[in-house]
Parts: sequence; C-alpha cells; structure tokens
Amino acid sequence: METGETNNGNQRSVISVDSSWCGQFRNASNPWMARYAYALIFLVSNLLAWAARDFGRGALTEMERLKGCNGGKDCLGAEGVLRVSLGCFVFYIMMFLSTARTSRQNNVRDTWHCGWWSVKIALWVIMTIIPFLLPAGVIQIYGEVAHFGAGVFLVIQLISIITFINWLNDCCQSERYAARCHIHVMLFATAAYVVCVVGIILMYIWYTPKPSCLLNIFFITWTLVLLQLVTSVSLHPKVNGGILTPGLMGLYVVYLCWCAIRSEPAGENCIRKSDSPTKTDWLSIISFVVAILAMVVATFSTGIDSKCFQFKKDNTPPAEDGVPYGYGFFHFVFATGAMYFAMLLIGWNSHHSMRKWTIDVGWTSTWVRIVNEWLAVCIYIWMLVAPIMWKSRHTNST
Repeated sequence: METGETNNGNQRSVISVDSSWCGQFRNASNPWMARYAYALIFLVSNLLAWAARDFGRGALTEMERLKGCNGGKDCLGAEGVLRVSLGCFVFYIMMFLSTARTSRQNNVRDTWHCGWWSVKIALWVIMTIIPFLLPAGVIQIYGEVAHFGAGVFLVIQLISIITFINWLNDCCQSERYAARCHIHVMLFATAAYVVCVVGIILMYIWYTPKPSCLLNIFFITWTLVLLQLVTSVSLHPKVNGGILTPGLMGLYVVYLCWCAIRSEPAGENCIRKSDSPTKTDWLSIISFVVAILAMVVATFSTGIDSKCFQFKKDNTPPAEDGVPYGYGFFHFVFATGAMYFAMLLIGWNSHHSMRKWTIDVGWTSTWVRIVNEWLAVCIYIWMLVAPIMWKSRHTNST
C-alpha cells in the first residue's frame, strides 16, 4: 500500500514538473534566455535569405508572381532575400508594437515577450511565407524602404559602440579603478595605436599597388587624418577624454575603412586578392560564415543596450520587478537588423547579382561603409564636445 502511494506520488510529481515546464515554455520564461531565442530566429532568417539568394533562383523562377522582376533572372535571388527580410521585419515589428513600454515583469506583455514560443514560431513561419505571395512591385518598394531602415540600424549600432567605449573609459578613470587600471589603460591604448598604424600601413601595401589607385589612397589617407583628429580632440585640455577612447575609436575607424575597401567589386586592379574572381575557396566560405555570425551578434548586443539612448539620466534605482532591458527597443533593433542583413546580402542594390558565398560586395556597399566611418567620427566628436558647449551656454545665460 505504501509502495503504491509512493509510486502515485512520484507520478504526480513527475506530471506536475512536466506541466510546469510546458507551462513555462508556453506562457513564461526567463527574459534573459528569451534574447537567445529571438537571436536564433534572426539567425535562421539570415540563413534562409542566403539560401534564397544562392540556391533558390531556380525555384523562384517557377513562381508566376516573380516573373515581373525588373532585373530579370539575375535579380530573382535579390528578391528572395527581400521577401525573407520582409517577413522577418514584420515579425519583429509586431513584437515591437506588442511589447513597447513594458516596464514590469509578470504582466501580460512580459509574458508575451518571454513565453508563448509555439505561437510565436508559428507566427514567424507565417510571416516568412506571406511575402512570397506578394507581387514584385511591393517587394521593390520594401527594398527601397529597407535602405533607410538599414541606415537607422547602422546609426543605432554606432551610438551603442561609442557609448560603450566612453563607458569603459569612464570606468577606468573612476576613483575606484583609476589607480588599479592606469597601467592597463596605457598598455591597451598603446596597443590600439600600434594596431591602427600597422593596419593603415598594410592597407597601403595591399590595396594601393599602383599610384593610379587614387580612391583607395584617399580612403586610407583620410582614415589616418580622422585618427589624428579624434586623438587631438580627445586630448584637448577642455575635453580631457583620455587616451584610451581615441585608441579604441581608431581601431573601429580603421576596421570600417578596411571593410569598405574589401567591399569593392571583385576584379578591381587595386585589390590584389581578386586574381580569380569566380573561384570560391574555403577562406571565402569561412569569411562569409563569420560575417553572418558577427552581424547576428552585433544585432543581439545592440538590442539590449537601450540605456545609451536615454536622453535624460535617471538616477532612481530600478524596481525589483522591473524589466532587465527594453523589450520594445530590443525588437526594434532586430526589425531594422532584418533590413540591414538584406542590404548586406544584395550589396545594397537589388538590380545586380552577387557571387555565391559573398556578402556586402559592390560600390554601393563601399560607399556605405565609408560614410559610416565618417559618421562614426562625427558622432564621437559631438559626444565629446556637446557637454562642453551646453555647459558654456548655460554659464553665459546665467
């Protein structure tokens, strides 16, 4: 009798545990773990868009609604990317509208953000299928709008990166860590400047083999000028921004310049590695996979950094049941990120075909990267100078 009761008790406990796990999956979950689920959905959308571009042209050609593609057969791959991107964008916009301004946990919107995964996965699948039933004209309009949305994503990412660099510098200069981090700051700053200089020298060697490569010479030389400008402004006595932030910012600027030159179309005489533009090697495949993962990680890390966009500092301590990050901002970043990965996969131009295992290639991509570099320097300098200007204006007015 006791054995039977024990077995029944164990069965009830197992059933209760199973039901609690099912209920947690269906209704609620950890908001920190939910981020990874959304990032996984975003990664799958990226892979679907890539598959539609590189391997889906034959299947897309059979679809009657895609016959009106303005660029003919070559642009069917680009339209496939835009259709997957549109579905991903609509899914995250719906999540943004349904979770914006969520401030407390354990309410309806928090439960929707953190749980109900079976419903949301079904919704994402439906949103991915529907764009393939739309006429080509709608997709072309979305492609034009996606240029703007991708630009918004780049600006958000820039501000997030610059804010993180400034936060790291402020943390190292604080009274608590100043004495302990002084040597480390000098070492990191020196290493950053050395890498910047070496990177610029290597770009001169690799990408300016001829004196006629005037555009690449201009890009690299202007990057060197921007590095000097960032350092001069940061070390100005009135700014006193330290040496670490311009060093890290210099790394980012040099990296953007390198990405811009690498985005130039294959076959250009000023790129030494373009001797066999039709050959796909393992290095190209690895570079493509790393670029996709880097984009997902960048979107993920930017999405949880909503505090850097608060114009007014809130010194009140967070509530115990407050949300750990802005749900609405998180989904908005992923929505613009859906537009961004579409632009990368089609080279910011829906009317030309791209080679397999390539990403962000074309003259449009090159200029987008260069403008992104210049904009990053402008935003960084403005974040250094603006507090001084506001302080002096406030002093003069009083």
